[in-house]
Amino acid sequence: MKDHNADPVTDPLSGLVAALPEGRVLTDPDVTDSYARDRTFVTPGRALGVVLAQSRDDVVATMRWASEHRVPVVPRGAGSGLAGGATAVDGCIILSLARMTAIRELSPADEIAVVEPGVITADLDRAAREHGLMYAPDPSSYEISTIGGNLATNAGGLRCVKYGVTRDSTLGLEVVLADGRVLDTGRRTVKGVTGYDLTGLFVGSEGTLGVITAATVRLRRLPRQVATVAAEFTSLRDAASAVSAIIAAGCRPSMLELMDRTTLEAIDSWKNIGLEPETRAMLIAQSEGSTEEMAALCGAASFVAEASTPEEAAELIGLRRLAYEAKERLGQCLVEDVCVPRSRLPEMISAVEEAASRHGVAIATVAHAGDGNLHPVFIFDRGLADPPAEVWAAADEIFRTALDLGGTLTGEHGVGVLKRRWLGLEIGPVAAELQLGIKQVFDPHNILNPGKAL
Repeated sequence: MKDHNADPVTDPLSGLVAALPEGRVLTDPDVTDSYARDRTFVTPGRALGVVLAQSRDDVVATMRWASEHRVPVVPRGAGSGLAGGATAVDGCIILSLARMTAIRELSPADEIAVVEPGVITADLDRAAREHGLMYAPDPSSYEISTIGGNLATNAGGLRCVKYGVTRDSTLGLEVVLADGRVLDTGRRTVKGVTGYDLTGLFVGSEGTLGVITAATVRLRRLPRQVATVAAEFTSLRDAASAVSAIIAAGCRPSMLELMDRTTLEAIDSWKNIGLEPETRAMLIAQSEGSTEEMAALCGAASFVAEASTPEEAAELIGLRRLAYEAKERLGQCLVEDVCVPRSRLPEMISAVEEAASRHGVAIATVAHAGDGNLHPVFIFDRGLADPPAEVWAAADEIFRTALDLGGTLTGEHGVGVLKRRWLGLEIGPVAAELQLGIKQVFDPHNILNPGKAL
């Protein structure tokens, strides 16, 4: 039973507890601490409490209270982020959206779905497949990550080489603003250019402009035919060059993924995949047609084979999805996701290898190679609270090289807290000033996920 007579001085959350249904607010530190982290090593702040939102009204009530009392709010999905974007800050309310799991609508005729932020990405895809459709964005964490988290970071995935990132599949949003007002953006139609593109602005804003409580997303027709091919290389740069050749030839892969030797060894030590001693890299390609031309462009490969059954294809793709978990078994991980023009991929791959050697650090690299999006994963001792200096030095070198090659600091994970120190190198002072101005318009008291993204 709620205590409506609680003293707001001795119980600062009494007003919030009173504004929400029974059981929505957690304050036991042993419980709230489990909501304070994402998948990074970042040390979180100490939260005042956690709100387990189950409806838009819960979010509205939370934001109204937080705005009135100037309390920071950190929105949270599944906690699978890799940039520290959902880590708690001191004195905040963690607003968990994981219980908002309704697929409000799925329309095969219009090829859209309206979903709440706690829906697991793979669950939406499975629901769409019952109607001969699919939800295209598929981050490697799609079995645990939520639509809300994907929207917050503008997540990509294995299929985005053909279908684009989350923003490309988002038509409209329902957003609760910092003061508790509800904003509807976008549309349900294939086309629509009325007003500014607020939908695109919120996607990728990392919870700093508003709290997304529903999204209207585009679904795609399931392909009639999918072919999968794997190629092994004795040189990582040769594998990267094959990727550039495939793209330059005008092939349209629906998946083009690269794993280096360190990654493959981590998977092999866990799952015993029969890794050959000479294999330095593996390329996995998928096409909604023939893979014959892509296979031919892997001329430097030591081994090329097409999956003969859907089960074999699923096994190959499953290996790629195991990559991060396999590396987590080796130690703590600093995961980065630089992206470069696809023609510069071989240079970027070489730069990563050189940085690892020069600074004496362990780096395991996977890539959404068809996008030029690399994930160099820096592995360091599990007993350390923060990456050692040589890891940060190597990361700095890799970030700067990516920018020099015409690339970007982050292709899909977001800035969070881990990349803020490099943000100015990419966006410059004018863009930084404008972005801070946008933040001020939407969140004048800076209560939404402060210290993140900007």
